[in-house]
Amino acid sequence: MSAPIFFKPIYQERVWGARNLSEALGRELPEGKVIGEAWEVVDRPEAQSVVAGGEFDGKTIRELISENAASVMGEGYDPQRPFPILVKWLDCADRLSLQVHPPASVAPQLKGEPKTENWYIADCKPGSSLIVGLKNGATREEFERRLKDDSLEECIHRFAVEPGDSILVESGRLHAIDAGNLILEIQQNSDTTYRVYDWGRVGLDGKPRQLHIEESLASIEWNDFEPSAMKTDGEQVVLADCQEFRLVKFTLSEAASKVTIPAGEGRLLSPVEGKVLANGVEVSRGDNVLLPADTEWEITGDAGAAFLVTEKFV
Repeated sequence: MSAPIFFKPIYQERVWGARNLSEALGRELPEGKVIGEAWEVVDRPEAQSVVAGGEFDGKTIRELISENAASVMGEGYDPQRPFPILVKWLDCADRLSLQVHPPASVAPQLKGEPKTENWYIADCKPGSSLIVGLKNGATREEFERRLKDDSLEECIHRFAVEPGDSILVESGRLHAIDAGNLILEIQQNSDTTYRVYDWGRVGLDGKPRQLHIEESLASIEWNDFEPSAMKTDGEQVVLADCQEFRLVKFTLSEAASKVTIPAGEGRLLSPVEGKVLANGVEVSRGDNVLLPADTEWEITGDAGAAFLVTEKFV
C-alpha cells in the first residue's frame, strides 16, 4: 500500500464548541450546529471512520482492517481487534467540564474504559490555559468540601499555554480545557468520561449535564500535583511514550527536510504546521492519515513544516 489512507471526519456537537474548525482547518461543517469535536480516526461500534478516496474509498475502518490486517497494521495483528487509537480535533470555544477518565485498575468495576490521551495545542488565543491536576497540597477531603460549596477552583491546577505546547493526560488525571484552545487529541480508543464539575452550565437541551461524582472521586489520582505542558521546539521531540502509544513531533529544516519511517507497523501522520508529502502524496495541516505497515514512508516538505507521528500502538 503505497499511499496514505485518508478518512472522512465525524463531527460532534458540543455545548462548548463553535464553528472555528471551518476557518482554522478549512472544514465544511454541518449547517446550524455547534461543533466541538471532529473525530478523525475512530473504530467503535457507535462511530466508524470511512475511507475518503483511493483504492479503499467508502470502506469503514473496521472493513479496512479486517480485510487487510497484516498490510495495514503489521504481521500478527488480530483482524477483529478495533483500531487502538482515536484521533480528535477539539474546538474549545468555551471551557470544558472538569473531568477524569478511569484508570485501568478501577475501570472494570465502574463499567468504563481507561483513557490516556495527549493534547497538542495547535493554536490558542492569548491567555488561554489548561486545568490539569491538583494544586500542591490539595487533598480529597478539601476537594469534596469545595465541590459542595462551589469553590473548587481553589484546589485545581490551572496554567497558561501557547501554540506548540503538549501534555500527556493519563487515566486518573483530573483535567479541563479552557476556552480559546484548538487541540489535536491523540487518545486510547475509549469514550468513558466522568464529569465531576460543570461550572453551573446547562447543555444544548437547556438542562444541567449529567455529573458522575462518585465515579470521578474513585478515579482521580490524588497525588497528581501541578503538572506542566512541555515545549516542543526541535527537529525531533518525543511528546509521549506511554503504554498506549508513542507520539513524536518532527519539524523539517533546510538541513533536515526528509524523515524516513520504516515499514513494519501502522502509524498515524498528523501535520500541525504547513503541509508535507508522504511518498509523494500531499498531506496538509489538519489531516490525520494512516500510514500502512507494509510500506516504508518518506516524509518531505519545506523548512518549518511540522508533523506528529503516532506509533507503537499495536
